[in-house]
Parts: sequence; C-alpha cells; structure tokens
Amino acid sequence: MHGRFTWYELYATDTAAAKKFYPPVTGWGVQKWDDAGPDNPYEMWTAGGVPFAGMLPLTDEMKGRGVPTHWLTYVSVNSASETIAKATGLGARLVWGPETVPTVGVLAILKDPQGAMIAILQPDTPGDGFDGTAKLGQMSWHELSTSDWKAALNFYGALFGWEKIQEMDMGGGNMYTIFGHGTKLFGGMFNTNKEWGDMPPNWLPYINVRDIKAAEAAIKRGGGKIMNGPMEVPDGSWIIMGADAQGAMFAVHMVSDKAATKAASNAGKKAKPAKKSKAKPKKKAEAKKAKKKDKKKAEKRAKKAAKKAKKAAKKAKKAKKKKR
Repeated sequence: MHGRFTWYELYATDTAAAKKFYPPVTGWGVQKWDDAGPDNPYEMWTAGGVPFAGMLPLTDEMKGRGVPTHWLTYVSVNSASETIAKATGLGARLVWGPETVPTVGVLAILKDPQGAMIAILQPDTPGDGFDGTAKLGQMSWHELSTSDWKAALNFYGALFGWEKIQEMDMGGGNMYTIFGHGTKLFGGMFNTNKEWGDMPPNWLPYINVRDIKAAEAAIKRGGGKIMNGPMEVPDGSWIIMGADAQGAMFAVHMVSDKAATKAASNAGKKAKPAKKSKAKPKKKAEAKKAKKKDKKKAEKRAKKAAKKAKKAAKKAKKAKKKKR
C-alpha cells in the first residue's frame, strides 16, 4: 500500500557479528534468501518465523566511501518512477536505482531535501505494510531526526500522503510531531538538538520488544551502546535508543497496554464515532426524565382539578339547601 513502511535493511561490516548481537536483544531468527545467489549474499531477519527485514555486507566500494554500518528503511509506493520524479522535483536526490529485483520489485534509494536517506519499493506483490499496529519483534515506530521537520513533513506528505496527527513540546519550544494516515500512527519527526553534536538527518527504526529491561541487558552484553533510556514516553510505553556493536543506530520499544488500548480505540473511532455512541444514551435518559416530569405535573394538575371540583360541589350543595 502506497506510503506505508514495508521493509528494513541492515548494512553491516560484519554480518556474522550482527547475527550474534540482534537475536538476544530482539528475539529474531535468521533465514537465507535463496534467490540472492552466491555472488550477492542476502539474509533475512524473521519475527515468529516471518521475514520482515534483511541484512547484507557493506561492499568495498561503500567502505571506500566511508559508509558506516547502518539501517535503511523502505516505504512502499505504487510507482517507483513517478515517486522518483516527484521526489527529485521536490528537492530530493536519487542516490541509487531504480533497480528491478526479480520476484521483489523496483527499488531505489533517495536522500530527502534535508539529507536523510530513505528507500522506496514498488513491490511485485503488493502488501499491506506497517499499518500502525505494533507486532512483537518487528518495527513499531519510525523516527526522523532532521534540521527542519516542517519542511520534511511537507516533503513526505506530498510524496507518501503522510499527515501530522499530533504535536508535543519536548521542551524549549522543540516540537515532536507524530505523523501517519488518519488514525494510524507511523512515527515522529523533530529537529535535531545542536547540543547533541554533529548528527546528520536520519531515520531511526524502533523494534518492538517484550521486555525493555531484558533488551537493555542484552544490548550491553553484546557490546552495544545505550544512548538514551530506558525512558518512559507519554503513552506509557518504554524506549531505549542505542547503537549495535558495529555502531549502527537503532531503538527498542516496549509497547504498554495503555498504548495498545488507545490504538485499538483510535481504530474504532473511524468506524463508529464516540460522540454518536455517547449521544444516544444521553438523549434517551433525558427523554425518560422529561417524560417522568411531565407525568408528575399531569398528576399534580389532575389532583388540583379534582380538589377544585370537590370544593365547587360542596358549595353548590350548600346553596341548594339555602334555597329550600
């Protein structure tokens, strides 16, 4: 589906070391991609036996250019050629591709106007992609640290249809903007704090883990680095930002029950608005109350009328006696 995150790739200097580091942190499995061929090794990360990401070694040419170990995020598109034309027209740069991979689709890597790398995939077999639902072991959040989040949101909004859903003040006027489609939350964007050093614009993938403390311990045991966390975020979830043993930045995300309930509630709002469901019982209660009030008033009026009629009857009886 156009505009949804659909695949992730780890470019590693040492794939064997990466296979030792990530499974204890994330619970992932590893599966070879048979179609890759001997000259182009490619392995896939799996969660619950389902492939959702890949891994390949950095080429000598990449190493020569100083490309470090890193994660690359893919977004699904209806047409790679149209997306590339639109992206470059909006100020992005085509870094690699488009290239057609048999049984996979058309791929390309772009650098957005602020300098963050993002990949696109026009799949041979269209799939749903990330719909905002956190699945254990898979990516559950996507975060862009950039130099101008407003310009970035305009760019990605025009390219993928992403919208600003919510905005939070991180302090000092630095805003954190949550984006997605409708009620579906995909990730966040914010301006990089200059105090953090010379950090280029980048996309950071978050991996959904079962236990944040266990993930923290595994990162440390595996030689990784904790940059931030464990930290509780506003929806009650917990996160850790860090780097693997080879320096690739990534984050882990333990989704709280509160966040999962809120996501389910947001999904339900679209089908059945909350206002509508609340209004009906309120109107019924008000109508019942009014009916009861009217009944009491009618009974009071009837009693008053009966009293008057009785009084009038007595008066008439007395007058009749006097006449006699």
